[in-house]
Amino acid sequence: MRYLLISALIISLTACSSSEQVTTTPASTAEYAVAMPDKFAARVALDVMQDGGNAVDAAIAAQFVLAVTYPEAGNIGGGGFMTIYMDSSADFLDYREMAPADASRDMYLDDNGDVHPTDSLFGAKASGIPGTVAGMWAAHQKYGKLPWQRLVQPAITYASEGFEVPEKLAGRVSRYIKRIEKRGLKTNFANYFGEAATAGVLFKQPELAATLSRIRDNGPAGFYEGETADHIVSYMQANGGLISHEDLTRYHAQWRTPINFDWRGYQVVTAPPPSSGGIAVAQWLGMVDNVTRTNILPAHNSAPYLHLVSEAGKRVFADRAEYLGDPDFFAVPQPQLIAPDYIAKRAREINLTAISATPQIKPGLHESEDTTHFSIVDQWGNAVANTTTINLSFGAGVVAAGAGFLLNDEMDDFSAKPGVPNFFGAIGGEANAIEPYKRMLSSMTPTIVLEDGQVKLVTGSPGGTTIISSVTLSILNTLLYDLSAEEAVNLPRFHHQLWPEDQIRVHEGFDPATLNTLQDMGYNIKESNFGDLHLIMQQNGKLSAASEARGRGKAVVQSVK
Repeated sequence: MRYLLISALIISLTACSSSEQVTTTPASTAEYAVAMPDKFAARVALDVMQDGGNAVDAAIAAQFVLAVTYPEAGNIGGGGFMTIYMDSSADFLDYREMAPADASRDMYLDDNGDVHPTDSLFGAKASGIPGTVAGMWAAHQKYGKLPWQRLVQPAITYASEGFEVPEKLAGRVSRYIKRIEKRGLKTNFANYFGEAATAGVLFKQPELAATLSRIRDNGPAGFYEGETADHIVSYMQANGGLISHEDLTRYHAQWRTPINFDWRGYQVVTAPPPSSGGIAVAQWLGMVDNVTRTNILPAHNSAPYLHLVSEAGKRVFADRAEYLGDPDFFAVPQPQLIAPDYIAKRAREINLTAISATPQIKPGLHESEDTTHFSIVDQWGNAVANTTTINLSFGAGVVAAGAGFLLNDEMDDFSAKPGVPNFFGAIGGEANAIEPYKRMLSSMTPTIVLEDGQVKLVTGSPGGTTIISSVTLSILNTLLYDLSAEEAVNLPRFHHQLWPEDQIRVHEGFDPATLNTLQDMGYNIKESNFGDLHLIMQQNGKLSAASEARGRGKAVVQSVK
């Protein structure tokens, strides 16, 4: 079994520029496709499938490569969700981080009972127990075809032999270092990523290579036990973190039943709690569908369209704040929240001509900013939508010294205090309060859409709470407005989440007249960044794949040789 060499990668990718966002091939030819956050992971995933690996094999290999080449979000120190469609059956893997045993409800409050502004965002105390390695192992044990060692090795090669740092990565590293210096934060980030991560320079990460080698040789025991675990715990003890050896050995990934609902003749397979995204997408799509059954479908990205989707979003986020959390700790009323009658009732509350008063939007039942996503379809029609994160760009901004990987700051995704928003402006309550070994609520929404049992769409995005709207819009763009994959990922997007009151966040690129109309209605328009979508679509027997052009992603459709 051959391992991918860096030199071969660079040569093969030189001929395939990052502007090639969409590729299609004839329906008569067996195909596989990837839409990845960077070219390194794309090449490795394609190589795995060329070697006979399936979509899950490709996802595992890509996940480990991204931990090396996409450090702002790719990780072994974080966690995520994987939605899987394999052999005509849907599955869902939850490898979300967990709170350490010593975590407590009020751990981020100061003496006055207020939320400390940085404790849940920077440093060792911000980190939950990482889940990525356990998650990839669980996926491989259940669905993998190629040997585990084969799938981990490409990441080791990149870490030990180095990769040429893209200009966009170097820029993000430089800006991040300036930001933490401006805040007066003491971290070891610059020691690992400062001058070493310079554009065009070969960036080697020997500590990370050694950690990945232990994972290759020993599976999860190479991370949660032994030398790597000792490095993690030593760093925690020296820097005020909470993760212990017992926490590491108690971590487990969890197989869950995905949310599965019908929408306009399609079957949508998406993320269940502790993701808030699947329920939110079901509600959002359902409300828009209910309204447009009896009203004219607004023109795409027109003011009436943004208003309609925002009105639905108000109700989605009101329910999110009240009802959603880790289902192992809180009884999430999932069936009621996605019931067609309930969604229809919420849709009837939508005012198409004026903004509903935000304080009057209540939960309807009466009884997390940098993540990354990738989409894969293999030659047998299996699919993986995988969203993974360490929360903010570069996580907690600290590296587990000796182990070489960035720690997450996912503890900020808990509700540090009921009614107080987290970094992304998401308000939570008792359902998402901090408890030991609880998984924090997430917005990650890896989603697969089926048509007559075949994969129609594989979609997902980073971006905190905007993940939910980005996934919803990608489905509306392609399956309601008949846009191509390239159009769906590159046209401007928007987001509204109840609070801040009457604020619509928008991508650059909207028609100024549309935004003026919304402002005249009373909306506050804020230009904002969104995560880059990575989408694969099947139409008329052809696959097309797209990664948002403003990122450094790579989307490729390839024929079986």
